[in-house]
Amino acid sequence: MTSQCFLSTCHPTSLRTCHHHHSTYPLQLLPRSSPSFIGGRRAGMNRRLTMTRASETRVLQEGIAELYDESSWLWESLWGDHMHHGFYDPDASVSGSDHRAAQTRMIEEALRFAGVSEDPSKSPKSVVDVGCGIGGSSRYLARKFGAKCQGITLSPVQAQRANALAAAQGLADKVSFQVADALEQPFPDGEFDLVWSMESGEHMPDKTKFINELARVAAPGATIIIVTWCHRDLTPSEESLQTWEKELLDKICNAYYLPAWCSTSDYVKLLDSFGLLDVKAADWSQYVAPFWPAVIRSAFTWKGFISLMRSGFKTIKGALAMPLMIEGYKKDLIKFAIITCRKPV
Repeated sequence: MTSQCFLSTCHPTSLRTCHHHHSTYPLQLLPRSSPSFIGGRRAGMNRRLTMTRASETRVLQEGIAELYDESSWLWESLWGDHMHHGFYDPDASVSGSDHRAAQTRMIEEALRFAGVSEDPSKSPKSVVDVGCGIGGSSRYLARKFGAKCQGITLSPVQAQRANALAAAQGLADKVSFQVADALEQPFPDGEFDLVWSMESGEHMPDKTKFINELARVAAPGATIIIVTWCHRDLTPSEESLQTWEKELLDKICNAYYLPAWCSTSDYVKLLDSFGLLDVKAADWSQYVAPFWPAVIRSAFTWKGFISLMRSGFKTIKGALAMPLMIEGYKKDLIKFAIITCRKPV
């Protein structure tokens, strides 16, 4: 039996598993009698494994970029600037909610949870938006704090649109966007006093490298905010998710170009291992419950349906998988998590 591992790199169409307690990765090799054979064999296999992982990551990232190149205009036309869940009152209804206001509230609630100060002398002055979409969070944070924001995305279409919206809204001097890999960010060490990842972590094939980059670009004392999809925490008696749970997540992975899922507790352990401070996490699943039903409803309006048919195969495949997300939430498999921390001074 194995457990879903937050260190793994995964092909976009399959879930990988490995043991949490492995101290090294790639995997250990079985010994042979000759030490030189062991070394040569291990080096050769490790090279092949590294090349395979690099190839899988490239395929995954190309799929992510193409999905968002294809679908972002549709999302914007139906939902506006923010490509993330809304935050609702626990008893909110789908039909009676202001969904765009809920998306803005998600940003405010994340800032509040992380303890980000609104005092102008203490508020963030420089922000990185990791997985920025069309730049909604960056523009919001730039207005709120007067901060300079830099966003990165794998999608050239998103980066171009985000920059165009910034210019149209008079924010070109405050925010900028570029195509870049979140696992190899094009920024110097210690550049930002707020590191923001709103629903991008689920796309990261190497969670250790992801957290390392977030911590690297964070300035001493900076706040790091990660809002992401996770699977449920395992109980002490469990070594892995149940078969049906893995199969459901596998279907979602196929639709949305996701690598292996991890749990909220996996993120907490990872942040602790990097020596980050004030690590906090919460399950906000109850606060996002109306979101996916609302997205489905918007997709099947006449405007939504016609736009969906024009958008392309990847977008249609993603739309058809939306009920799987609802199923995952209802069965307590999928958790909408916020994890925050602070870099030591």
